[in-house]
Amino acid sequence: QDQLQQKIICPGPVTCLTASPNGLYVLAGVAESIYLWEVSNGNLLAILNRHYQDLTCLCFTDDSSHFLSGAKDCLALVWNLYNVLQAEPSQIPDPRHVWSRHSLPITDLCCGFGGPLARAATASLDQTAKLWEISSGELLLSVLFDVGIMAVTLDLSEYHMFCGGMDGSIFQVDLCAWPVQRDRTFQTERENGKVFKGHRNQVTCLSVSTDGSLLLSGSHDETVRLWDIQSKQCLKTMNHKGPVTNAFIVLAPANMVNPDGKPSMPLPKFSRHLHGTESSDEPGTEGVTLRLGLHQQEPGQSYLEKAERMYSQMYSTREKNLVGDQEHLTIQVSELEEEVSNLRKINKDLFDFSTRIITKPAK
Repeated sequence: QDQLQQKIICPGPVTCLTASPNGLYVLAGVAESIYLWEVSNGNLLAILNRHYQDLTCLCFTDDSSHFLSGAKDCLALVWNLYNVLQAEPSQIPDPRHVWSRHSLPITDLCCGFGGPLARAATASLDQTAKLWEISSGELLLSVLFDVGIMAVTLDLSEYHMFCGGMDGSIFQVDLCAWPVQRDRTFQTERENGKVFKGHRNQVTCLSVSTDGSLLLSGSHDETVRLWDIQSKQCLKTMNHKGPVTNAFIVLAPANMVNPDGKPSMPLPKFSRHLHGTESSDEPGTEGVTLRLGLHQQEPGQSYLEKAERMYSQMYSTREKNLVGDQEHLTIQVSELEEEVSNLRKINKDLFDFSTRIITKPAK
């Protein structure tokens, strides 16, 4: 049997785990906290405590610039990785957005493509799935179902959103349906052709193939099913010996079929204390270290700083327009307040003048 590359001891039971697409960072949800590790050296870079109950899901944007967290406190938070890395260890950085439109625990998150301009989907036990815009934080779509939603995913073109229910049903929501409505109700009896039926227990995970033709689903009924999206037919069923908690489709690594393919550098142990607080003479600290952001040793801009500058340029026009509109509105409010103040003064002068005329004794 293949041995584990490294056994990592975490500070507590891990409820959710994800790695950044660029392979540099690992996020873990432990109780109410988010732990951020750097993969190359195992340093614990940040512990984020902004949720009030246990974490349920974590995911990165496709460019690794942002990550999202969802918890049982009904909140979904959007974090800027650059800001998290630049924050002082004694400070807890603020999330970029706080989404609080769900009324029950959040069960799953999914990010589309586009980095900070991407759209994100959230699923909740409140029987809704919602679609958000990461750049502005606005709610784009809310779909109400007749069962709690346990899993959500988007296809590559973001034409459809797939939602897995507690009763084993999988619902296909058309994102380009007309007329456009922010609040929609998915009526199963009317949209029977958009429901995948086969699982006998709650659906825990969903994944769409790159070409958008296949859907993979896992369930507590101890099966993983592969579906043809066009016909809604189940193509293959894979049985397991227990409830399936996660399953996803990935592109095969180049060295997967090579029997001699092994990692060139072993994975270091992940530290249990924030970087900079542990002893420098701790055993096992030798090895290759890649430091980004705050921990960069050489002068000049780090990769994350350059990436942040590039992304800010990408959507600065829109944000400037929003800020410009807000400033214009503030100016208008100030002008109106000044006009009201002048009118009140004129009204008072008229009242005083009238009072003097009326009460003036007759000669």
